[in-house]
Amino acid sequence: MLLRIVFVSVWLWLVTFGIACSNGERKEEHMEKKGKIAMIIAPNDFRDEEYLVPKRIFEEAGYEVVTFSETTAVSIGMLGAKVTPDKKLADLRPEEFDAVDFVGGVGSTFYWDDTVALKVASSAYERGKVVAAICLAPVILANAGLLSGKNATVFKSAKGKLIEKGAKYTAADVEVAGRIITGNGPSAAKKFAEAIIKALEEKGSED
Repeated sequence: MLLRIVFVSVWLWLVTFGIACSNGERKEEHMEKKGKIAMIIAPNDFRDEEYLVPKRIFEEAGYEVVTFSETTAVSIGMLGAKVTPDKKLADLRPEEFDAVDFVGGVGSTFYWDDTVALKVASSAYERGKVVAAICLAPVILANAGLLSGKNATVFKSAKGKLIEKGAKYTAADVEVAGRIITGNGPSAAKKFAEAIIKALEEKGSED
């Protein structure tokens, strides 16, 4: 009799626990996102930390992340990370996102003069979005005409590219110039992502 009581008690506990977990999962699944962030990686040789670290921080902060690239084929990072982009860069509609983030790495030079990437950057900024780039990717923003007269940083080997376009190069880990955020490399990935979140929160409080 005692064994039966123990069995029933355990069974009820498991059922209750299972329901609680299930409800928790459903709440999490249906929890409203704060917004959407587009992350743009190179077809290959993006810098792993500059994608993985911000993506985690964005998602933990409640944002949905959509990854774009030239194609939807698997992209391999400089350190070996494999990422399958969600959509092609040509299909990115800035009006559907709160921020656009260009991930760096040597592969990001692919976008320096790419007309689609430049249009995405300028269109996002014109529509009032937060526009960000890290490592070598800030050159994309410079070539899109977004950094003229603004404080900005970039991986040091490309600082001349920013200066040529009128940017005020600072060599800082992260620079925030209104809705434009630039970072100088993988070691700044966390600080860079946090600056983007802060900019989004400040912008949200103003809207």
